[in-house]
Formats: sequence, structure tokens, C-alpha cells
Amino acid sequence: MNSAGAAVDPLPTSVYAERMSRARTLMEEKGIDLLLLSLGLDLPYISGYHAMPLERLTMLVVPRHGEARMVVPRMEAARVTPQPGVFELLPWGETENPVEIVARLARDSGATGEVAVGDQMWARFLVELLPLLPGAHYRRDDVVTSMRMTKDAAEIAALRAAGAAVDRIAAQLQAGDIPLVGRTEAAVSADLSERIIAEGHQVTNFAIVAAGANAASPHHHASERVIRRDEIVLCDFGGTMNGYCSDITRCVYLGTPPAEVADAYAVLREAQQAALQAGTVGTPCEEVDRVARGIIAEAGYGEYFFHRTGHGIGMDAHEDPYMVEGNSMPLAAGHAFSVEPGIYLEGKWGMRLEDIVVAADDGPQAMNVANHDLVCLDV
Repeated sequence: MNSAGAAVDPLPTSVYAERMSRARTLMEEKGIDLLLLSLGLDLPYISGYHAMPLERLTMLVVPRHGEARMVVPRMEAARVTPQPGVFELLPWGETENPVEIVARLARDSGATGEVAVGDQMWARFLVELLPLLPGAHYRRDDVVTSMRMTKDAAEIAALRAAGAAVDRIAAQLQAGDIPLVGRTEAAVSADLSERIIAEGHQVTNFAIVAAGANAASPHHHASERVIRRDEIVLCDFGGTMNGYCSDITRCVYLGTPPAEVADAYAVLREAQQAALQAGTVGTPCEEVDRVARGIIAEAGYGEYFFHRTGHGIGMDAHEDPYMVEGNSMPLAAGHAFSVEPGIYLEGKWGMRLEDIVVAADDGPQAMNVANHDLVCLDV
């Protein structure tokens, strides 16, 4: 399972062997002696195994030199696909202390100095490990995390396929094929979720439906509010398809939008398209944010755009890199991220426009091509 609960078949062992080799090269470059991966998507990225979020510890122990071992509850061992040459499986029994096993493996390998830890490891296990490896210095895993940022051709193809699937749903929304007026936000959200699965996703990650003033809350939880004529409806939805995520936002207006809404949307579309085109190789992530924010601010809506312009996406719906002020990391070929500026007027309306983009040597590649207009439905 991935973080959203979708089962994904492991890739060929050669893929994980190559990733493990790259990880050890990065460990050497960064001076990391030991890499510890538990829950989260770094683990299946490098090993093919999706650990269940149990109170029983699963830990991939990777010393810079020496054999990697997958410490896993014995009752879960049958779920692990062997990857010869990548890691050795080391099941533990109910009366054993798995944290002590991890500490012993670290000591035996001599890797007890600089320790990189997956950012989704449960704190209880790290707290238990601390006194067992005195003198170790802990840091967030920036090895596999950094590897996951740069997507290869197969990963980009998976993102493109997932994007095309939600594009088809967005087209249905814009064509009026998804009934809105008279239905609750929750009912439309459930409808979108079913369509996401029908389009080939294994799981729906989210399906935000926000009408009228509710659209001013970026992560509004679809409610029993009934959707009415003469209001905007914001739909932000996505899922996991063959291990990789989709994420798209489109708005429609039920009737003829007032000038205030139409004018604001014109600004939003200009900002989104400019930021998308700014996502070139070598451009700092924060510059993508600045481009979108500058256009919105110049039009007088600066205070109404109060979240980052985008987030990385891949195996997880939100991952590095982030398009936000303060992130000076230059975009590299293969970085995948959302571009989703918004304008939100509390108590009145809100709007957001989102595509997934992959930075490439020949320019930004959009994974979504659904109509970017504020489509007005005749209801």
C-alpha cells in the first residue's frame, strides 16, 4: 500500500538495486553513516515494500558500507517481496525488541555517527533508539527524499497518465455532465471520487467541492450545503494511479458571473499560466511563487492569496520541492510540482486554478490540459 492505501506491485529488482546504489553514493557525499527508513514512501521507493502503519516496527537499516537489512514483524514478512542484492529480510518475533535489533545492526556495521532518519518514522521508535546509540547525530533523511524529487521517464509517464485521467473528469465537469445545482457538496464530492476510480485510479486521495462562500476556504470539507445557481463551484480532486498521484483544480460558474468574479478569474488565469511557464530548469522554486504572487498582488488581490503556489508531487500527493518564498532550490529536469495560485474573499467567493508540471530541459511540461477558462454553465 502507499500512503493513500493503494496496492502497487514492486518494480524489477534491478530498479531497486540501482536506487540503493545511488542512495549509498549520496550517503558518501553527504557524510551519512546510516540511513533508517520506516513508514512513508521513501521505504517503498528504495525497496518496493509498503509498510503498514502499525505499532510494530518496520525499519530498513542501510549502513553506508555493508548489507542493508529490512527489520520487519514476523507476521508481516510474507508481504515483503524479496529483493536479492538490495536488502536481507530480518523478521522479528513478538517477544523481541525491534529497536534493540536496529541498534545492534548499526553498532555491528560501525555506522553510529551521522544518522539520517525518514521523516515519517514514529517518534516513539526514535525516542527508544536515542539511548541505544549514544553519540549519534540525527538528521532528516535527505537522501531518498532528494532522489524522489527527480522523476525518471517511467515516473513522468505515470504522472502524465494520472493527469490525463483527471483531465477527463474535469472535462465532464465543464461540459455540465456532472450535475451540480440542487445537489450537496458532499454528493458531488462522492460523484467525483467514483469517477476517479472509474478512470483507472486505485484510490481517491481527495475530492474538494466548495460552492459560493465556501470556496474561500482552500481546503474546505465538502458539506451538506446545497449548491445553487449564480455561484462559483471550486473542485480540487485527485488520486493515486499505479503508484503516482494526480491533482487538478477547476472552477465553474453556475450562470453568468458578475464582473467582480470574472475580472478576478482573468487575473488568476494570467498568474497561473505565467507561473507555469516560469517553471524552467535552473529557476529557483521561490521564483515560481513570486511570478504568480506578483501578478495577483499588482491587480489588488495580494492579501487574498495566502498559500504557497505549489507543492511537489509523485508517489505522494505533497512532497518536495515546494514553490514557496524562501525555497531557493533551482528546479532540475524531472522535478514535478503543482502550480495552483488562488484568490479567496472570505464570506463571498474563492477560486483556484491548478495543473501539475514537470520541469524539462526543453521547458515546462504540463500534465493537465483541461480547459483553463472559468466555464459558465447554463443552468
